Amino acid sequence: MMKVAIEQAYLALEVGEVPVGAVLVYDQKIISKSYNKTIVNVDSTSHAEINVIREAERLTNNYRLNNCSLYVTLEPCIMCLGAIINSRISRVVFGAYDSKLFHKVDYSFLKQERKLNHQIELVGGVMETVCSNILKDFFQIRRN
Repeated sequence: MMKVAIEQAYLALEVGEVPVGAVLVYDQKIISKSYNKTIVNVDSTSHAEINVIREAERLTNNYRLNNCSLYVTLEPCIMCLGAIINSRISRVVFGAYDSKLFHKVDYSFLKQERKLNHQIELVGGVMETVCSNILKDFFQIRRN
């Protein structure tokens, strides 16, 4: 599934977006897939994760995505993490760690927070080198 998310990241690259891709899966079947579309949609919230959540909720006609897994090429930001919690996604698998999140965040605080009525399994570093290189190459080109 991470390979499909990487394919989505390359689609983002083709349209000049920051190359982050995501796939939402239920019972080993893809429900939705997307990539960053902040420029295309003129919407700062149009991250890959938000896009797949919105599409899946629309397709299932349900704002709860219980027992779904999200595969994303970059560690989710705080906004996306909030959407993941609110939509009740059960598992998040991500590739590259986001250095803006102070690298390899300890998510144990989520399990300790008693006010949250939903827990997420987070797995990071899956195909990390590939996911990181897509982003590094993109920003290297942008800087030049």
